[in-house]
Amino acid sequence: MTVMKTSMRNFLAHKGRMALSAIAVLLSVAFVCGTLVFTDTMTTTFDKLFAATSSDVTVSAKGASDTGQTTADNGKPPVMPASVLGEVRKAQGVKSAEGTVFSTSVTVVDADKDSLSPTSGGPTIVGSWNNNDARTMKITSGAAPKSADQVMVDADTADKHDLKLGDEIGVISAIGTHTAKISGIADFTVTNPGAAIFYLDTETAQRTLVGESDVYTNVNVTAAAGVSDAQLKKNVTAELGGDFQVQTAKEAADANQKEVAGFMNVMKYAMLGFAGIAFLVGIFLIINTFSMLVAQRTREIGLMRAIGSSRKQVNRSVLAEALLLGVVGSVLGVGAGVGLAIGLMKLMGQIGMELSTDDLTVAWTTPVVGLVLGVIVTVLAAYLPARRAGKISPMAALRDAGAPADAKAGWIRAAIGTVLTGTGGLALYLAAAADKATDGSLWLGLGVVLTLIGFVVIGPLLAGGVVRVLGAVLLRMFGPVGRMAERNALRNPRRTGATGAALMIGLALVACLSVVGSSMVASATDQLDKTVGTDFIIQSDSGQLVTPQAVEAVKSSPDLARVTEYKWTKADFTTPDGKTLKDTAITAADPSYATDLRTETVAGKLPDAYKPDSMSVHEKFAEDHGISLGSKIKVAFKDGSAADLTVRAITSSDVVIDAGAMYMSISTMAKYVPADKMPLDSLVFASAKEGQTDAAYKSLKSALHDYPQYTVRDQTDYKDALKDQIGQLLNMIYGLLALAIIVAILGVVNTLALSVVERTREIGLMRAIGLSRRQLRRMIRMESVVIALFGALLGLGLGMGWGATAQQLLALEGLMVLDIPWPTIIGVFISSAFVGLFAALIPAFRAGRMNVLNAIATE
Repeated sequence: MTVMKTSMRNFLAHKGRMALSAIAVLLSVAFVCGTLVFTDTMTTTFDKLFAATSSDVTVSAKGASDTGQTTADNGKPPVMPASVLGEVRKAQGVKSAEGTVFSTSVTVVDADKDSLSPTSGGPTIVGSWNNNDARTMKITSGAAPKSADQVMVDADTADKHDLKLGDEIGVISAIGTHTAKISGIADFTVTNPGAAIFYLDTETAQRTLVGESDVYTNVNVTAAAGVSDAQLKKNVTAELGGDFQVQTAKEAADANQKEVAGFMNVMKYAMLGFAGIAFLVGIFLIINTFSMLVAQRTREIGLMRAIGSSRKQVNRSVLAEALLLGVVGSVLGVGAGVGLAIGLMKLMGQIGMELSTDDLTVAWTTPVVGLVLGVIVTVLAAYLPARRAGKISPMAALRDAGAPADAKAGWIRAAIGTVLTGTGGLALYLAAAADKATDGSLWLGLGVVLTLIGFVVIGPLLAGGVVRVLGAVLLRMFGPVGRMAERNALRNPRRTGATGAALMIGLALVACLSVVGSSMVASATDQLDKTVGTDFIIQSDSGQLVTPQAVEAVKSSPDLARVTEYKWTKADFTTPDGKTLKDTAITAADPSYATDLRTETVAGKLPDAYKPDSMSVHEKFAEDHGISLGSKIKVAFKDGSAADLTVRAITSSDVVIDAGAMYMSISTMAKYVPADKMPLDSLVFASAKEGQTDAAYKSLKSALHDYPQYTVRDQTDYKDALKDQIGQLLNMIYGLLALAIIVAILGVVNTLALSVVERTREIGLMRAIGLSRRQLRRMIRMESVVIALFGALLGLGLGMGWGATAQQLLALEGLMVLDIPWPTIIGVFISSAFVGLFAALIPAFRAGRMNVLNAIATE
């Protein structure tokens, strides 16, 4: 009880000094809890949506995926004959059954040809209006579609694009373009996470999406009273046989949830990973806080020991303070986490994914995880300072505040840090020298962890040398004030090392990812320059296939020398070694593709692979299955017959673009696959006539004006798009790393603030002998800048080493170019100086306001 009272008294007495550590705990716990609440809310939203939109039993075509979405490579949804509806109605226990048609392989445009698809990445769904959807949609304006010239749109999409009754929209599918006017607007009775939904009448949906009548993609079945979904499924399956996919409402909802669970899990664990980094950085802040508080209370602790307090009691007293800090920070962090989750939901709403606070889900485990994690991390971080406090002898009461450094411990620390760093460096070398990326990645992970820990441990030893160099370059020009700032930073290398290490972690990751991202862009650009021989690439950014109408529009464009179609499908391969490989991808293209993509061969000539009944394989595939030039491979097409194809070329496996592809000509595929089953083009390549590149670019854009789902890019556009994609990913990661950097900045502020308190008497004496307030503030700012730059140098150097090693692994996958983004590295280093200036503002201001006499009188 005495220990707890003492701890409570000390905690309240130094609450101002504890504030920044509490904020660090608060931010880290808030990130964890906010992530959990946000992802749990998303899961709840999708669970409610899928449960509400699933009929008791759903019957779909055998080729449909578990979610019912389009899987066919001809751009059409898998269908079943309309006669199935009558057979389902005969099954025992069926109250009602209704056939529907829907597709997600569509683009919907307004009268100006602007896309109405969600910008959030949500699906665009066009289907027939049916009783099942009427359960979750309420028509708020107009009426449901009843004829071919009518379409109904969901209210969210209508609001986003300012659509109203009577507006004309176009539905573009693999069949063609169908135009209709909005006859009704329907609102969701459950939360719509971001899909755009359009309804046609059943007959129009069949013709527009499938191109034929008397077919359905689904049959929605409602159970009679007293009949369970499982029993109804059994009855329907018995009536239909095994030729169709039959799912209960729960099975359909689970399949849909599984579809989005992968994305949500990646997002959840990625965000938790960055929260873990923030916790790691926060540990340094907490260690520094308690180390400095223990040092400042050396005489006080010595007196406690002199009057009878045991080492254990002193130790427990400090740990009890850490416990209080952890509890306060964690409790506030849990509340802040809920607020953060709501903020993320609002942010997602801005980009098109609607999440309602009505579905806000705070599981009981979330606050428990936040509290336990925050308290445990805080107490563990305070353990070393507490142990150090317990070692303070009663004789310390006779000395000035500040425990003397343990020289032996310093040498042990230096030795351990050197061993860890050296071992980590060896692991990075082994990763760079690895022959296989899988083996190298294990060495890379080990090297990253060991060098990071090694730099943290050896940081105080490095602080002396690095700070002296920075001082000579940056501080000496400021005369005595600059030299005092340098000496203050060198006064306690352990403190400077720990403060710099907090900033080092975040900046090391920034530098590593910058090197990897820049190298990926440079490598891909190099590959494009070396291998791509076409001028233009036409494709859909949303993954839609290129319709025959769009291909004809491209071919009709003037100023083009050639157009190359590119498609792929899956087939069962029987190789010379007798193995049958199910669902193996094979690419079919026009013979001109050998010119459009200059793929290196290790045997034969690639143009020969486009001869009748011929194909190519890649090097690794050939080695695995004993294939050489002239070998025969039996290729059984899913929607056609089997073909015996002769291997005419073996391509290199060390390529980036189209890695692992096996080629044949479209004309060969057409011999074995019926015309109505041929896959649509994935890409179309076009090359301009000599000297007509600009004219061809304009004419292609014009020709595809009616097909906004496709983008025309020249090589420059393609490189820019690649750079933008990687840049967006890096920016998102940098945004998540910002939390760790903010916590590190708090660490610098905290160190300076406590340092000012620790040096109160010294500051008073300096002011008494003539140091001005401006000079004092400048000294503290310079000390902060040099600490920040110390952390930046360590972090950037370490991160570039990690990034360069990672690039060597990527080189095994064909990304051969190492590119150090010096503008980014230099910009981050300079920004670190400004971070130091910013962190010093409040401590410098408070130091300047000290009363000189009171400061001198401080013990």
